Amino acid sequence: MEKSKILVVEDESIVARDIRNMLLSLGYEVTAVISDAQEAVNTAKKEHPNLVLMDIMLQGETSGVEAADKIYSQLNIPVVYLTAYADETTLQRAKETEPFGYLLKPFEERELKSTIEIALYKFGMEMKLKERERWLSTMLKSIKDGVIATDIKGNITFMNPLAETLTGWTQAKALKRPLNEVYKIKDEKKGIEQSISIRQILKKDQYRLPSNIVLESKRGIATPIDHRASPITDEMGNTSGVVLAFRDITQQKKTEEELIQSYQRLKQAMDGTVQAMAFTIETRDPYTAGHQRRVTQLACALAEKMALPEDVIAGVRMAGDLHDIGKIYVPAEILSKPGKLSEAEYNIIKTHSQVGYDILKTIEFPWPIADIVLQHHERINGSGYPAGLRGKKILLEARILAVADVIEAMATHRPYRPALSIEDALEEISENREKLYDPKVVDACLEIFEEGFAFEEK
Repeated sequence: MEKSKILVVEDESIVARDIRNMLLSLGYEVTAVISDAQEAVNTAKKEHPNLVLMDIMLQGETSGVEAADKIYSQLNIPVVYLTAYADETTLQRAKETEPFGYLLKPFEERELKSTIEIALYKFGMEMKLKERERWLSTMLKSIKDGVIATDIKGNITFMNPLAETLTGWTQAKALKRPLNEVYKIKDEKKGIEQSISIRQILKKDQYRLPSNIVLESKRGIATPIDHRASPITDEMGNTSGVVLAFRDITQQKKTEEELIQSYQRLKQAMDGTVQAMAFTIETRDPYTAGHQRRVTQLACALAEKMALPEDVIAGVRMAGDLHDIGKIYVPAEILSKPGKLSEAEYNIIKTHSQVGYDILKTIEFPWPIADIVLQHHERINGSGYPAGLRGKKILLEARILAVADVIEAMATHRPYRPALSIEDALEEISENREKLYDPKVVDACLEIFEEGFAFEEK
C-alpha cells in the first residue's frame, strides 16, 4: 500500500523534528519540513503531498492561515492545523479556510495518527461528493430540459442554463426567490395565470401540474412548455425541496398543427372521393337515388344514440356512403326492373356485397370499411349473405347498417312496389329483433323514431 505523503510546516525546530519522527514511525512519508509559510505554498505546489500539517502561528509576512487557505483553495490539498494557542480572531480566520482537523500541541502519536486518518478520509469523501456534484451539474447543464430546484419553502436553490434562457432570469438573481415569481405560467388559451403548489408536490411523488400552458419570461416572451415536478427525497425519506423540469414544445406544437392540417386535407380528399363514388352508383340507379345518403343519416343517428365513440361514428358514416358500391357491377336493367326479380337476377344483386369488398379492400381506411360493406347483409341468425355469419361475428357497424338499410329500403319507393310506411318498417325490425337484427340496434332505432327522427331530403 502506498504511503501517504505529509508536508510539515512548523517554525519551532524541536517540535518540527518530533513531528517528523512520529510520522515516520507511524509509516507516513514526510515530503519536507518547512518553517516559512510562503515556502510551504511553493513546496506543496511542487510536491503535492496528501496532507499538510500547518502551524497556525507562523512568523513572517505570510501567516499559517493564509498559507493554508492557498494550499486548499488553489492546490486542493487538505490541511490540519497545529496550535498551542491562538487568539479568537485567528481561530475564526482559520475556520474560514475549511481545515480538516486541529491538533493541540503537545500531542501523542495516537492523536496524530487518528487526526491524519480522519482528515484523509474526510477529504476523500469530499472529493467524491464534489466529483458527483460536478457530474450532476454537467448533466443538468447539458440536458434538453430546463431544471429548477427549490428548498422546502419553494425558494429557488438551483437553475440550469436552459432554465435561465426560458425564464429570462439568471441563477444569481433567481436564488432564494419564490418559484412562482420566476416561473410564471399562464393557460395557453385563456391567458389566466397559473401557479405551482410546492405543498401539493411534496405530498405526492408525481404532482399533476397545470397543462396546456405557456411560460412567460422576464422579457415577456411566451413559450409553450411541457413540465413535471417531483419532491427531492434522500435515502432516509427526508424531503429537502422540489425539482421542476420543463421543455420548450414550440416545434412539437407546430408539427402537431401541421399534422392536423395534413390530416384534414387528406380527410377532405377522401370524403370527396367517397362522395364521387357514391354519386356514380346512384346515377346508375335513379330509383334509389339518395339511398346511401339516407342510410348513412340513419346509421349515424343510431350510432350516436348507442353512445359510440366519435371515431366509430365516423367509420359508420364512411361505410354508409359506400355500402352499395358493389352495385356498380349489377346491370342497370336489373336495378331498375319494375317487376319481380328472377332467382338468377336476385343472385346477381346479392353479389354486390362481395364486389364492394373487393373494390375497397386495398384502400387503407382508418376503419374496416371493406369488411363492414361485406357484412351489411348478414343477419344475427346466420340467414344473411354472403358468408352466413352469426351474432357478434358480424361487425357492430355492419349490424347498424343492416337495420338502417332495411328501414330506408322499406320506407322509400322501389320499381317493383310503392313505399311502405315507417310504422311498417319499424314493425319489421321489432318482430325480427334478436332473430335477424341486433336487439340493441333495434331498440336504439325505435327510440330515435319515437323521439321524432325523420330522413332529411336534399
